[in-house]
Amino acid sequence: MPPVWSLRQSLPSDASWIAELRAQVMRPDLERLGRWDPVRVKQRFLTGFHPAHTFVIEVEASAVGAIAVRPESDEQWIEHFYLAPEYQGQGLGSAVLRHVLMAQHDHRPFRLNVLQGSPARRLYERNGFVHEHEDSIDVFLVAETDQKVVPSGTCSL
Repeated sequence: MPPVWSLRQSLPSDASWIAELRAQVMRPDLERLGRWDPVRVKQRFLTGFHPAHTFVIEVEASAVGAIAVRPESDEQWIEHFYLAPEYQGQGLGSAVLRHVLMAQHDHRPFRLNVLQGSPARRLYERNGFVHEHEDSIDVFLVAETDQKVVPSGTCSL
């Protein structure tokens, strides 16, 4: 059973710690792929950070992760979904992802990319995402909105 969690709208002041969390979470996969650059991994986040599309995941009033949903005309991109390592493997990621998928009352499919070999891919596939295509670094996944799973969580986007 995942811990009790909530989402709150991100603020511009959240950018720095989310960039740090991104670097921490992505480092093992980026090192395995020979792509680790501690400056670049943070800068890529900071360049593309949009507080209006980003939500902070909180447990007991402490920020433990983030998730962004970037709307496009024909699709919605799930981006910057990171959980602090001590909260991974407890069902929290699945609960947040299911909530986000259900909260968007929209016909557009969800898309995301995950690094090749990342264990996060299993999380997405368990929650309705299927392989779309891949390259040497990324695997692109899609979930149609009519394949959504039953919601879990008590917050709204």
